[in-house]
Amino acid sequence: MSLGRCYAGHSFVHKLDMARMYGYKGIELFYEDLQDIAEQLPGEDTRLRELEAASIIRRLCQERGIAILCLQPFAHYEGLVDRQEHLKKLEKLEFWFQLARALRTDMVQIPSSFGPAEEISEDMSLAVADLQKVADMGLQQNPPIRFVYEALCFGTRYNTWEHSWQMVQAVDRPNFGLCLDTFNIAGRIYADPASPTGRTPNCDQAVRDCLAGLLAIDLKKVFYVQVVDAERLDAPLVEGHEFYNPEQTARMSWSRNCRLFYGEKDRGAYLPVVEISRAIFQGLGFEGWVSLELFNRRMSDTDPVVPQELASRGAASWAKLVRDMKLRIEETPSELGRMTASL
Repeated sequence: MSLGRCYAGHSFVHKLDMARMYGYKGIELFYEDLQDIAEQLPGEDTRLRELEAASIIRRLCQERGIAILCLQPFAHYEGLVDRQEHLKKLEKLEFWFQLARALRTDMVQIPSSFGPAEEISEDMSLAVADLQKVADMGLQQNPPIRFVYEALCFGTRYNTWEHSWQMVQAVDRPNFGLCLDTFNIAGRIYADPASPTGRTPNCDQAVRDCLAGLLAIDLKKVFYVQVVDAERLDAPLVEGHEFYNPEQTARMSWSRNCRLFYGEKDRGAYLPVVEISRAIFQGLGFEGWVSLELFNRRMSDTDPVVPQELASRGAASWAKLVRDMKLRIEETPSELGRMTASL
């Protein structure tokens, strides 16, 4: 469940307390939340304040029995046309390694780039080389840092789960793996928020092909899974729609405003998340961290009840997922059933 920076006016500590109250065992930590805490600390050295903020977050989580699954997102990295900007990203990553050690996490998430097409090369070999570079840098850390790659449904060059799996195979590093996200999978092959139907042409066949293909993934390369749904809009998300943003694709705007938890059919959820989840948990046999990564317009509401409301909805969704998928719950972080919140 993503309780990120867009929780207007709600403190990180309060969000963390709601996560503990409703049984979450881990979080995906957004770098923006770390920055927010760092900005409240004294001193002029930004990096020193961020390292102190990382230590504070680690302590807050430890006190509540909550693990930090990863630091994210290390965004807009692979395949940049501007190679000077590429080098700046690598300098940033060196500092992220320090943050990861302070947080006591061993994983950084990389979402596929979704910037302007002219800024991102079409050459997949360049993207692969870039990702091999960060993976190799991660292997040199003590302890080593893992990277989890996720294809966003609104990614510029890489926007399907097949793209992300091809990338993981091509990078071919032991510390470079895959995040399977039910929203981003279905959001590309099944949903089209700009269409009057809310669906892509031949969406049902695309889902059948997807379910068959998922079974061919090397399970060891799936580092964690995200399970959420999204609402079908009453009108196409085009110019004039309340969520329309000329600087974003329709899928990106929809993703930021309209995600829902698994099982929330009463709120308009319509993606084939049950089928995709069944392929991941029962077909592929995934066991590991399960995250409920939500983005929704409700998260920008300053109403003080929002963190508890969303935490409780996420917990209800998790209980339904456990029942529907017949998940096995264990008390160790390495086993299935560790619900996470992306703070």
